[in-house]
Amino acid sequence: MIQEPEQPEPDGFEAEATRRDAGVAESSRANRGWWDRNADEYQIEHGTFLGDDRFVWGPEGLDEVEAELLGPPQELKGKEVLEIGAGAAQCSRWLAAQGARPVALDLSHRQLQHSLRIGGAIPLVCADAGALPFADGSFDLVCSAYGALPFVADPRLVLREVRRVLRPGGRFVFSVTHPIRWAFPDEPGPEGLSVSASYFDRTPYVEQDEQGRAVYVEHHRTLGDRVRDVVASGLRLVDLVEPEWPAWNTSEWGGWSPLRGNLIPGTAIFVCERD
Repeated sequence: MIQEPEQPEPDGFEAEATRRDAGVAESSRANRGWWDRNADEYQIEHGTFLGDDRFVWGPEGLDEVEAELLGPPQELKGKEVLEIGAGAAQCSRWLAAQGARPVALDLSHRQLQHSLRIGGAIPLVCADAGALPFADGSFDLVCSAYGALPFVADPRLVLREVRRVLRPGGRFVFSVTHPIRWAFPDEPGPEGLSVSASYFDRTPYVEQDEQGRAVYVEHHRTLGDRVRDVVASGLRLVDLVEPEWPAWNTSEWGGWSPLRGNLIPGTAIFVCERD
């Protein structure tokens, strides 16, 4: 079901970008409000690329049809699957078409409303990924394409919750911005090719209003941090995929572009299993 949304942060302010600490509660509140306010624009801008029922792992356009990171499509039939950070549930809709039984979860009520707009009988849940409202061992597979993990202050909370709701032998696959991008300006052109910050500086990127309240937060983990997070949460890392930029993809998406994508990785996909 879709729960009632929290009241969004008021508009009409000029967000200030800064680098400062932001905890679990502040990050969750800020990002829920940000995605509620920006869901319409996001779906308008990226809806064509994402499609209504495609499973795309990132701006490079790597499709689950070819990647098979969750397993061969013919083996998805009947599988219980949780999608975290589902947005308009495009990936869940693709999974349902393969015969899987997906549940689409997102922090943003407005994003899930776009799933209702597109249609399809996908169960929708509005909840925080750090406190999944499901019983232990509820799912065969969990997936997340740029959902939740880049925006949470403590990714191990999410990873431990994923392990809890996974059945033994289950698989969790998630994609995030490649950690190396933290060191570069978030620009698609040549200015985005020169290192401007320390890769090792884990201070969150925060946009805040004039009262100093965070309205958007993004957290950085190095590649080693991500691996340690997975292992410490009781999952086993079985693959790390860094998609190359394909020749057919001439589009830009924020700081992702053919220019940068042909030189430095933009996405990291972690394939994990629960033993």
